[in-house]
Amino acid sequence: MLHTSDFDFELPSELIASHPLHDRDASRMLVVNGATLSDKHIRDFVDYLQAGDVVVFNNSRVIPARFNATDSRGTSHEITLHTAVNDKVWWGLCKKFNKIPLDEILTLDDGTRGRVLDKNDDSGLKLEFMCDDVFAVLDAVGKMPLPPYMKRDAETADRERYQTVYSDPIGSMAAPTAGLHFTPELMDEIERRGAKIVKITLHVGAGTWMPVKTENLNEHKMHSEWCCITPGQADIINNAKRVIAVGTTSMRTLESAAIDNCNLPESTRCKRVAPICRSTDIFITPGYRFRAVDVLLTNFHLPKSTLFMLVSAFAGLDEMKAAYAHAVAEKYRFFSYGDCCLLFKKGNA
Repeated sequence: MLHTSDFDFELPSELIASHPLHDRDASRMLVVNGATLSDKHIRDFVDYLQAGDVVVFNNSRVIPARFNATDSRGTSHEITLHTAVNDKVWWGLCKKFNKIPLDEILTLDDGTRGRVLDKNDDSGLKLEFMCDDVFAVLDAVGKMPLPPYMKRDAETADRERYQTVYSDPIGSMAAPTAGLHFTPELMDEIERRGAKIVKITLHVGAGTWMPVKTENLNEHKMHSEWCCITPGQADIINNAKRVIAVGTTSMRTLESAAIDNCNLPESTRCKRVAPICRSTDIFITPGYRFRAVDVLLTNFHLPKSTLFMLVSAFAGLDEMKAAYAHAVAEKYRFFSYGDCCLLFKKGNA
C-alpha cells in the first residue's frame, strides 16, 4: 500500500516560478512516454496531435477571491473564497478563523458586509454576503488568489496572466494552470492539425490543491468541486480517436463523467463518458483505471500533493519521480506559473 510519503521529492526553492514568463507560449514542455523523456516547448504540443484527437480544456474563470474584511473589534482578516453554497453564501479560508464568533459581521473595504454563518476546520468560514452581486464586489475589492508558495501579493498583471485566454464562466479560486500556456494562435493550430477542441467546466476549489495531511491516503477527504460536460460535448469526446486533457481539472472532470458512464445500464453506456453536471470529489491515486483520458498536459506539482498522486497514477510513480528529477536537473520552472509536461498513459492505467 502506498502512503503520502511515497510521493515526496526534493525541489530547490529557486525553481518555484513566482512570476509568469512574458509570453504564454514560451514555456518548456517535458514529454514523458514511459521511461523516455524529451525536452520540448509548449509550441511543440501540436506536433504530438493526430487527426481525430479531441483536446479538452477547462474554461473556468478565476474569481478575484481574496479580500480583507474587518470584524467588530477592528481586526482585519484575509479571506479566500473557495466554494459557493448559493449566490450569496460562500465558504472561505481564513487564518485564525476560530477566533471569529458565529454571527459576527465582517466589513469589506467597500463597505459590503458579510455574516459568519458557520465554520469548520476543513473549509474555514461560511459567509453570507449582504449585497446584490458578490462577483461585482470581488471585482472591486478582491485580489487574484495566488498560491502561497509564490510568496508575494497579487499584482495588477495577475488579473490577466492568472487567467486562460478562453476563460468563461467565472467560478474558480485557482487557475486551471495547464491552460495558461495557450494562446489563441496555438489553439487555432490545434484545429488546423485535425484535432477538435472541447471546453468543459470545473470550478477549481480547495479540493484541487489542499495538502494531504494524513499518511494513509484512504483517510484523505477531497473537497468537492462543481463540474459540467454537456451532452453535445460528451458526443464529441466519445467519438475521439484519443482524448487529450489539458490540466488535472479537465482530467478529474472527464474521469468523473467516465464513472457516471460506467454506472449506466450496459445498453446505454457510451464509449468514454456520460454527460455530467454535478459536484465531484474524485481522488485519483495509483491503481486507478483511467477510462476517458489517453494523454495529459499538466504543470509540475507539489510534493505529496493529490495532483502529483494523480499524475503518478496516470504515467507511473517511478516514471514521474524520474521525470521530476530530470526537470530539477534541467532547471524547469515549477508550479502554477511554471513549465509543463506532456504525459502518455502508462500500460493499463
